Amino acid sequence: MSESSAAPSGTASPDAEAPSAPSAPPVADRRPTSREIHGLTRTDDYEWLREKESDDVTGYLEAENAWTRARTAHLGDLRQQVFDEIKARTRETDLSVPTRNRGHWYYARSFEGREYGASCRVPVTDPDDWTPPQPAEDCAPDEPALPGEEVLLDLNALAEGHEFFSLGGSAVSLDGRLLGYAVDTVGDERYTVRFKDLTTGDLLDDELTGVMGGVTWHPNGVDCLYSTVDESWRPDKVWRHRLGTAQADDELVHHETDGRFFTGVGRTRSERFLVVAVGSKTTSEYRYLDTHAEPGTPEAAWQVFAERVEDVEYSLDHAVIAGEDLFLVTHNATGPDFELATAPLAPTPASGWTPLIAHDPSVRLEDVDAFAGHLVVHQRSNGLTQLRILELGPGGVGEDYLVEFDEPVYTVGSGGNPGFAQPVVRIGYTTLAVPSSVYDYDVRTRELTLLRRTPVLGGYDPADYEEHRLWATADDGEQVPISVVCRIGAREDDGGGTRPVPTLLYGYGSYEASIDPYFSVARLSLLDRGAAFAIAHVRGGGEMGRRWYDQGKTTTKKNTFSDFVACARHLVDTGWATPDTLVAEGASAGGMLMGAVANQAPELFGGIVAGVPFVDALTTMLDATLPLTVTEYDEWGNPEADPEVYAYMASYAPYDNVGDQAYPPILAETSLHDTRVLYVEPAKWVAKLRATGPDSRPDVLLRTEMAGGHGGVSGRYKSWHDRAFTLAWILDRMGLAGTTPR
Repeated sequence: MSESSAAPSGTASPDAEAPSAPSAPPVADRRPTSREIHGLTRTDDYEWLREKESDDVTGYLEAENAWTRARTAHLGDLRQQVFDEIKARTRETDLSVPTRNRGHWYYARSFEGREYGASCRVPVTDPDDWTPPQPAEDCAPDEPALPGEEVLLDLNALAEGHEFFSLGGSAVSLDGRLLGYAVDTVGDERYTVRFKDLTTGDLLDDELTGVMGGVTWHPNGVDCLYSTVDESWRPDKVWRHRLGTAQADDELVHHETDGRFFTGVGRTRSERFLVVAVGSKTTSEYRYLDTHAEPGTPEAAWQVFAERVEDVEYSLDHAVIAGEDLFLVTHNATGPDFELATAPLAPTPASGWTPLIAHDPSVRLEDVDAFAGHLVVHQRSNGLTQLRILELGPGGVGEDYLVEFDEPVYTVGSGGNPGFAQPVVRIGYTTLAVPSSVYDYDVRTRELTLLRRTPVLGGYDPADYEEHRLWATADDGEQVPISVVCRIGAREDDGGGTRPVPTLLYGYGSYEASIDPYFSVARLSLLDRGAAFAIAHVRGGGEMGRRWYDQGKTTTKKNTFSDFVACARHLVDTGWATPDTLVAEGASAGGMLMGAVANQAPELFGGIVAGVPFVDALTTMLDATLPLTVTEYDEWGNPEADPEVYAYMASYAPYDNVGDQAYPPILAETSLHDTRVLYVEPAKWVAKLRATGPDSRPDVLLRTEMAGGHGGVSGRYKSWHDRAFTLAWILDRMGLAGTTPR
């Protein structure tokens, strides 16, 4: 989950002291423009704020930043205190658990005082030993963490001279000789790829621009594949690049002309097949290339596995079961919560797929990882993530079981498992109170070994906190889960009963994205001052299966908003919180959620944080030339083509429904270079909120990061300062600004 961003003009931080503090909030000019749509006239007073290069727009954003600085100046000491707490709890010089990939162990390092870290590797010394090497605890930052350490990328060096820096994908060729890596120094997620010879340390002359993410290596070690975007920021083309040639000469592998579909490229874990995935929000199609096929044969060309069929989604991987090479297909052709099937290594329609795990409406199958000796299925049931192991033997699929954990509410998944033949499964695990933990699960012995739990300095103990799963009743009777954490005893009153506590309620609810329980060091600055943190698992997400998503999209989108309101009311009605100290937060599509609940139930919240908020959704979805609009039709509908969709969106879009009513204080945070949710959406929203309020709404704040993207600022210390700003504002709204943390 992304946390909201914030920011400066030029090099100044938006929370830095202004030379002269303004005495009143800025008021944007009204410059009305009108458009006829479905026989209706829609007038917009603030569309002029879309002119990003205009001095008027820049001046308005800077004036809003100045007002935010002035309005939050009293929180300066608290911001610094929260930043210091985050820093003090974090082991700044650290090393991730090494992951084995072919002949090396790969890991990341961080260093005290440096914004960015480094990616490194050391050779595997014993091919039969899958136990990751352990570095010395007192390893100095400028010394090797492990014998034979090779620094692949020094991110601090790459970021030097750039106000913003982000590393995209990085990949080592299968022979371990070359590294391709992608960097973004603007924040617009258009990456430049460079190549490094790991035997000499030299950069190759090759440079790929406008790349989406990173590259995928062909097993031959001289070719790689990558995606580029069109003018609407949709990844529409996949290219094949040969080292030593110009990008202009690259081979076009696939061009997707349907504006609803994205492209992507990858490689099966077995390393035999290259795959190009093409997908909309509701439909999939895969192409594959068998790199083992004899040149010149039909099998050596790209083939479509199964032609796209509207509303059928599937994914593709390669497995060897009982000595037979097969494709694994996770699909929804037989039911909305997906089935796992096998298919021959040939183009095969759904009618030729053989069930391996049949569709079960109580279990949502999400993904499968194929290994030589086992399959790992990612699934969820009753709102919880699960890992399911299917052992493989000479006779085929053997035992089938779940990896068990004790906590009642948790998040589990596999990761860092690049090796096809590895006998262990690397597992990531966390709860709201248990820091991110890395395990190795040995499929042969069924032994679960804790390799590392992210250290939290200062004597942190998960046993000092209590976690709960609550259920709120939605307007239509649906039961909506809420995950909650607070310090033990935070709710106890002097008489031995319970009392409400200030609570931060987070929500998202779109794209079938699940906001599963997760640990946050920064969140401890809330919990240790007596607050609670809760996640509302509203419809539109995927926590409760595909139906949960289907009931919170297009013409059922309002369920997302009413579910969040129901969760807030449940917290108030059951004595967890009171409206004056209940703060809501959401980002991106979750920022739309914040705008909607601000309009619908402002009386329930003492404050609302809307990060990079998608609040002007109707304007965006009416303009097919804007980034991502066409690909979003399956999520929101097409209001330009369908008058019913237009009317439905117009009835909930936050910007269109701002009213002359009492709103709680609002902190809207955005980034100038965000390509996913343009800065203009929160800028227009705040301008309209000011114009409809009787007193210009001085406690509605807009904070714009002038050198950042959708995820905000780059660099960990900048990010900590950024989050400290938001947390200080939240603590102030909770009445906890002067509270000493326990």
